Order: sequence, then C-alpha cells, then structure tokens
Amino acid sequence: MNHHILLSLIVLLLADASTAFAADQPPNIVLVIADDLGYSDVGFNGQRFYETPNIDALARDGMILADFYSGGPNCAPTRACINTGMYTPRHKLFTPGGQAKGDVKSMRFAVPTKGQNDPIYNTIDSMPNTIDGSHTSIAEVLGSAGYVTGRFGKWHLGEDLQGFTISSANGKPDVVGKRFYGNIDVAEQLTDAAVDFIEQNKEQPFLLYVAHWDVHSPIRARKEVVAKYEKKLETYQDNGDWDWNPIYAAMLDAVDTSVGRIRNQIKQAGLEDNTLFIFTSDNGGASFATTNRPLRGAKGAFFEGGIRVPTCAAWPTFIQPGTRSDTPLTSVDFMPTFAELSGASLPTNQPVDGRSFTKVLQGQADLQNRAIFWHYPLYLSGSGYNKVLPVSGTNKMTWRAVPSSVIRKGDYKLIYYYEYGNYKLFNLRDDVSEKNDLAEKMPEKAKQLRDELMRWVEATKAPVPTQPNPKFAP
Repeated sequence: MNHHILLSLIVLLLADASTAFAADQPPNIVLVIADDLGYSDVGFNGQRFYETPNIDALARDGMILADFYSGGPNCAPTRACINTGMYTPRHKLFTPGGQAKGDVKSMRFAVPTKGQNDPIYNTIDSMPNTIDGSHTSIAEVLGSAGYVTGRFGKWHLGEDLQGFTISSANGKPDVVGKRFYGNIDVAEQLTDAAVDFIEQNKEQPFLLYVAHWDVHSPIRARKEVVAKYEKKLETYQDNGDWDWNPIYAAMLDAVDTSVGRIRNQIKQAGLEDNTLFIFTSDNGGASFATTNRPLRGAKGAFFEGGIRVPTCAAWPTFIQPGTRSDTPLTSVDFMPTFAELSGASLPTNQPVDGRSFTKVLQGQADLQNRAIFWHYPLYLSGSGYNKVLPVSGTNKMTWRAVPSSVIRKGDYKLIYYYEYGNYKLFNLRDDVSEKNDLAEKMPEKAKQLRDELMRWVEATKAPVPTQPNPKFAP
C-alpha cells in the first residue's frame, strides 16, 4: 500500500476513535505558558545552547504548531485573549499599564501616555489595565461543563479571578495579588502546586493553567543551574552573533523541568491517554535577553519575532506523534478549542473571535485560509535590535510598535501603520524573516488584505488615534 495512503488511513482512524473517546470522557486540559520565551529558544525550533529536553519530548510525542501566534506582542493582551476568546479591541487590554511608553515628542498622535495630564492625551477609548469581570472566561466556560479549574502563576489581568476554582500567583494558598519576577524558586513552587492539583483532581476532568513568571526579567536563576551553562559556554561554538546568557538559560531550564514534572505526574496518575497538554509563550523573546532569529524583531513588535511563539501539543489518543502543522493559529483559539473538546457551550454574552483547532490537531487541513488579526493604538519604545520602526518623517529608528493593525491570511501578512499612512506586505512562507516588502510588487494582494483588515477594525470598533500630538517634535 502507498505510504501516504496508509498514513492518511491511520490519521483518520485516530480521528474517529479520539472523537468518540473525547465525547464519552471529556479530556483533561493542561496549558503551560512561559513568559517572554522566544520562538527560537526551544530545541524543536533549532536551539542548541539553551536546553529544553522535556519541551522537545512533548513536541516529539505530539504536534509542533509552527505558525502559532500570541494575541498581542506582550503579556497582558495575550493573556486576556486566551481567557476571553476575544481580540484586543473587544477586551481593550493593549499593553500593561494601558499607556504608551516612550518619548512623547516622538509620537505623531496624542494617545494615553504616562505623565501627560492634558485631556488631549485621552482622546481615544479608555485603556483599562484589567479584564472586565463581566466577560466570561475560559475557566467559567469549562466550569459549566463540570471541570475543576486551577490557575497557578502569572495572571496580569486584575483582581477578578474569572471563575477559577483555585488561583495562586506562586503556588501557595491565598497568594493571588503579588508578582514574582526574578524569584529563583517560583517555577518549582508552581510545579509543586500543579502536581498536587493533578493528584487531588484525577477523578474528574480538569483545566490546569500554569503561567510561569520565567523567563521574564530580571534575569535570575539558581546558581547550580547557572554553573552548568557557564561550563557549557566555555566550549560552545556557533557563528558568534549572539552573546548567550547562562542565567537566562538556567531560567528556561526551570520552565523545562516544570514541563517534565507535570507530564510525569499526568502519567503516574494514569491520565496521559485522556489529557491534552499544550506548551506556549505569551509573546516573543525580549531583545536584551535572547535572539529570535531568523525572525525579525522581538517582544513588543508586530514583526514575527514579537508575536510568533514556540508552541506544541501532545495527546496520545488524539494527536499523531511527530507531526507538524503550519496552520496560522492564535491565542483567541484556545477557548473554542477547549469548549469543543469538553462539550461546553461558548459564551453568549460576548463575541468569541477564535476558532476551534481540534481538526488541526488531528492532522486535517483546517483553518488554512481564515484571517487572524492584531491591533495596537499606542507607542512602544525599542532597544537593541528591536528598534524596528522610525519616528514619523525621519530615519531615526526608535519604536518597537506604533499605532497599527495587522492581518495574517494564508501565507501573507500585512501590517498597516496609522503612524505613517502606509503598509508592508510579506509572504511568510517564502520570507519568514520579513526582509522583502511586497506591497509595491503585489498591489492587488495588498489592497485585498488592507480592505479586509479595515473591515475588521470597523467591526470590532478598534480605537484608532487621529488627534495630532501638539508636543510632536521629530
């Protein structure tokens, strides 16, 4: 029998069996999120200095989601997209703090900016720094289907815990409102709590949401693990275009160890065959900490380095091991995917922008040509190789992000800059590094995508700055 025909039959049989399995016994769902982990930081995407054996094993045992995107180029918007199933213009979390960051004199438009009290700087829609408690969350959706839900780690969405059965910022009871950046023990504490949660709830379906504080700055880690990478660096050789940081490597080591421990607990509890385990990041790697090569840009930018994140998923009875999907997916897709697998109903009090990717996990060509979107109405200063955009009217590279909207559809991605009144078009299948702007060479494709993007902006009532900044002095 032809090899390709045989493989197709196997995939179809797995799909039929697993769909029935999921219907009879709703799966447990584990979602582990690293903070600021770059696309190229994991072994399954070619990393050699940092070591991620447990994350790589997860990828080998399941599917690499090679074109998975965060809902925003930084933490708060992505986490809001995951938990509400809505794009940023609907939940309105565009950036932590809800304000532009950078030199106000370099901003062409007046937008909410720290230290600017003139009403002109608040002319666009309010910029909340927390999630609206009236939104139905992913925990509430699964809770309605009988799931117990545990959230351990970074929340970054305000005081409303959105219906999680158990919530903790560091794995300890009743600790929900504190931050643990740079805490060298918190990854282990979160993992301890996750392991306990699995053991205590193994008789019922559960959602386990582990949001690590690592590898977000400050860059700190356990000395003995740092020493391992310092020794490795003594003899490590590559092309020499990045200064590898043993401390950052040790922080990632802690996240990888966590993934391994959680998977082991799932296996020991006899739950592996009925557990979907997904690993991802909330945005691209920070430019001072790591490299996102071959992707352009880093955290905060809408080039691939800011929003394409390392993602993989495993589920032995549902996902064919050793597979890969190039289907563009994004953070708002988690809610409808988990709802379909659990048999839960989606919210009726809010739009759900995402689409279920269960068929993608089963190896089927699904969602290939739907569009996904991003929007950002503010400014964000850049540093290092992440100064990717100039001050309007100059050649001075200053910004990571300026007011802009983005669409990815099929192989193509268009970024529209309100700041400059123009756009860039890239074919990501041929040019993942976004070196070749095709806007002039392919005007019809650019216009088609721009028109669809602007229809989305209008439909979602995305705030677009139009008021000139009186302090603008390029």
